[in-house]
Amino acid sequence: MPTTGRDPALRAAGPTGSGAEPRAAGKRLVLVAAVALIDADGRILLAQRPVGKSMAGLWEFPGGKVEPGETPEAALIRELHEELGIATWESCLAPLTFASHGYPEFHLLMPLFACRKWQGALQPREGQALKWVRPAQLRDYPMPPADLPLIPILRDWL
Repeated sequence: MPTTGRDPALRAAGPTGSGAEPRAAGKRLVLVAAVALIDADGRILLAQRPVGKSMAGLWEFPGGKVEPGETPEAALIRELHEELGIATWESCLAPLTFASHGYPEFHLLMPLFACRKWQGALQPREGQALKWVRPAQLRDYPMPPADLPLIPILRDWL
């Protein structure tokens, strides 16, 4: 069922600009933008979460938290530069789908963009392993629960 502005869980977040932290079903709402970087061979880049981070060892699509006042596209441009040393542009980020997943401490909302054009050579700047993966092999890599529903969409799209 679609969520409307009358949803009590959304009203609990307070009016726009109130300074109140957004909440979903009583949990803190975290907005994370992710990207499926797609190379000329149709492979998708996965990054392995490094030791010391939550869910260390799991593979994920590059991206990160959207900071207050930042758009998901701006967050991805920033994160791709910080994490991988590459540059891309908002016009090269195509919205594809999103994940909505409840973790014990928070609820994650994660738009997934597709990107086929960037500049620079990939450099794992945060100690993460990187792997180019064919869509049919994405399930071979352990991923956070929120990422799993994105796999069939990518496989069908590519």
